[in-house]
Amino acid sequence: MGQLSLIIVGADHPNKDKSNRRSEILWSHPGEEVHLAPEPKNPVDPQAVAVFSARGVQIGYVRGEQCQLIRSYLSRDRITGAIFQDRHDKGAVIRLALDGDAPTLPDLPPESAAEGQDGFYPDPEYDDF
Repeated sequence: MGQLSLIIVGADHPNKDKSNRRSEILWSHPGEEVHLAPEPKNPVDPQAVAVFSARGVQIGYVRGEQCQLIRSYLSRDRITGAIFQDRHDKGAVIRLALDGDAPTLPDLPPESAAEGQDGFYPDPEYDDF
């Protein structure tokens, strides 16, 4: 049993129905179910795996170097659940559960002091003389 997170790419490309992938990613919430669909007739990559939101809108594709592995998991029914995990500059991150496991969101690492900096560095406060 196990889980893995995947970066989903292609968010900047329009869908055939003209829906916007980036907008759909913005509407998606961590923990929402997503669906994976192999696209053997994809003219660019016959190994492509499309990813759809809980509302059935395509949000992108599994990265090319991971498609063969994910397709093999799909064909052997090893993927037992998939959820939206987070937004990413390339598109989105999804979480897959394997071999009977249920997908869960990973614990977030503690925020470091460098994260979230807005570029404002106030002078230290000193006691008046």
